[in-house]
Amino acid sequence: MKDTASSSSTPVIHTSKRDHVIFIIVTLLYWSSLYIYVPVLPEFLKSRGLTLGITGVVLGSYGFIQLLVRLPLGIASDRFMKRKPFMMLGLIATAASCLVFPLSGFAWPLVARILAGVSASAWVAFTVLYSSYFPSKDVARAMGSISVITAVGQLVGMLASGWVADHWGYRSLFLIGAMFAVVGLAVVFLVKEPQGGVVREPIRLRNLKDVLTPTLLSVSTLSILAHSVLFITMFGFTPLQAQVLGASKTGLTLLVCAFMIPHAFSNFISGRYISPKYGAGKTIVAGFVLSAICTLLIPVVPTYGLLALTQVFNGFAQGLHFPLFLGLSIRDTETDKRATAMGFYQAVYSVGMFAGPFIAGWLNDSYGLRSGFYLGGMIALASAAFTVLLTRRSILR
Repeated sequence: MKDTASSSSTPVIHTSKRDHVIFIIVTLLYWSSLYIYVPVLPEFLKSRGLTLGITGVVLGSYGFIQLLVRLPLGIASDRFMKRKPFMMLGLIATAASCLVFPLSGFAWPLVARILAGVSASAWVAFTVLYSSYFPSKDVARAMGSISVITAVGQLVGMLASGWVADHWGYRSLFLIGAMFAVVGLAVVFLVKEPQGGVVREPIRLRNLKDVLTPTLLSVSTLSILAHSVLFITMFGFTPLQAQVLGASKTGLTLLVCAFMIPHAFSNFISGRYISPKYGAGKTIVAGFVLSAICTLLIPVVPTYGLLALTQVFNGFAQGLHFPLFLGLSIRDTETDKRATAMGFYQAVYSVGMFAGPFIAGWLNDSYGLRSGFYLGGMIALASAAFTVLLTRRSILR
C-alpha cells in the first residue's frame, strides 16, 4: 500500500503501511502516557489537600502552558523543517511529568501538569508529520484518522488508570505513564519523516498573518469553546461528580469507557460519513447541542449508572466536531505553512483547556460542584448558535 503527499511546491512522497503503523504506535504511547492518570487526577489532587479552586488552577495550567508554547513550536518546526525532534521533546516532557507528580509538596503537581502541557504542545509536530503522509486532497481524512488514534491512545491510558490506582496506588500509575513515554521515545527513531518538500522561506512570527484565514480564526474560536466544555467535564470535574454518587476508582475507569469509546467511534465516522452527507456546519451544531444537554444533566442525575449513560452520549457528541476542526484549520493553508497554522490553532484552543477548568473550579469552590457543569452546558449552547451563524455566512462548508 502506498500513500502520497504532494503540492505544487513539494515532490511526491511515498510512505508504506509500515510507516503508518510505526507512527500509530508512537502516537498511542504518547497519548497513553499523557492520559493514564487523568481520570483519578482530581481525586489525587484532593488527597493532597488541594481545594477545588486550586485544583482548577492545576488542571488549567495544562492548557495555559500550551497557549504559550504551541505556536512557537509550530513556527520552529516550519523553520527547521523537522518534526521528529519535537515529537521526542513531547515524549521526554511527559516522562518527566509522570516522574514529578508523586513528589511530596503542594507545588509539584502544578510543575508536573505544566510539563504535561509542554508535552502536549508537541502535538502540532505529530499532526503535521502525519498529514504529510497523505495527498493534500486527503488532509481531512488524515486528520480524522489521527483523531481516532488520539482517542484510542487516551482511552488505553485511562482504562488502566482506576484499576492500577486501586491495586498499586498512584505512584505505580505515574511510573507506568513514564514507561509508556520512554518506549515511545525509543520507537520514534523509526518514524519516517519525509525529506525535502518546502522550497520557500519558512514562515516567521511577523508573517503570522499569512495563515490567519477566516476559516482558521472561526474554527479556532469554536475549538476554544469545545475544549472548555471537554476540560470542565470528562477531563475535569465529571470524575468528582461520579465519586459524589459513590463511584470507586474502578468505577471511574468504567466512566471513562462510557465516554471514550463512543468518542473514538464518532471521531472515526464524523469526517468520513456524517460530515460529507450533512455538512460540517450541521455536524458541529449537532455535536454542541447534544453535548450541552448531556453536560446540563451531569449534576442532576441521581445515580452513577445514569451519569455513565449521559457520558455515552456526551462522548459521542464531543467526538463529532474535533476531527472536523483539525481538518478545517489547515484546509485553506499552503502546505509549507501548515505547521504554523496548526500551531496557531492548537495554541488558541488551549485557551479553552485553561479557562474552562479555571473558571469552573472557582465557581465550584464558591457555589458547589454543579455550577461548573451549568457553565459548560451554557458554553456548548452558545457554541451551537455561533456555528449556525458561521454556516449561514459560508465560513463553514
